[in-house]
Amino acid sequence: MRHLALTVQYDGTEYAGFQIQPQVWTVQAELETALSELLQHQVRVIGAGRTDAGVHAMGQVIAFQTDNPIPEAALLKALNDILPPAVAVVICTGVPADFHPCYSATGKLYSYRILNRPLRSPFINRYAWHVGQPIDVEAMRQAAETLLGKHDFSAFAAAGGSAQTTVREIFRLDIETEGELIETRIGGDGFLYMMVRNIMGALVEVGKGRLVVADVAAILESRDRAEAPPPAPPHGLCLVKVEY
Repeated sequence: MRHLALTVQYDGTEYAGFQIQPQVWTVQAELETALSELLQHQVRVIGAGRTDAGVHAMGQVIAFQTDNPIPEAALLKALNDILPPAVAVVICTGVPADFHPCYSATGKLYSYRILNRPLRSPFINRYAWHVGQPIDVEAMRQAAETLLGKHDFSAFAAAGGSAQTTVREIFRLDIETEGELIETRIGGDGFLYMMVRNIMGALVEVGKGRLVVADVAAILESRDRAEAPPPAPPHGLCLVKVEY
């Protein structure tokens, strides 16, 4: 039996998230349908992360098993021919039998983009949160520093997650600007359910002047989700890379 891993990219706009769910279309369903057709047997895939509805990915990783001898390069090309335009596979590689896309990971990197200008843009509105009010990026950077390191991120975890611990370590939280675009890159050893979106919601409130840096530190210390602002919308978020 062969054990294979694929790196997958997708536009999550029209999907109800990555994880397969009844009566809605998901990225996992697209992949399993296409792989089953190509390999001529039922395929079940495991993903590195359960991205929410509307969230995108440049580096989602999935794993599956097959006894089909198709070469990896041929599988990659044929699978892309079957998949819809919103989903593509970019890497196919053999992995050990004990490889798990989620549990074998040592870290993940996410990107969150904001379009900060008075009027929205039809060219980026699927991939960035439009915020018309001016944002103080330097204030966001200062608030972000309070989140670096290992903490209990209960205050930034939405209900419904299955994590056994709410302690996570954030390695990096960089906020850069390019014209009207603000991009945050956040990397850590793992993330709780909706953690990145909840963090971004708080940082943008700082950027708008509705919270100060000390407020973000206090929210973190409180370990109380009710103390934090609403989450940022999903469409600005992208899973960039999974580290192994």
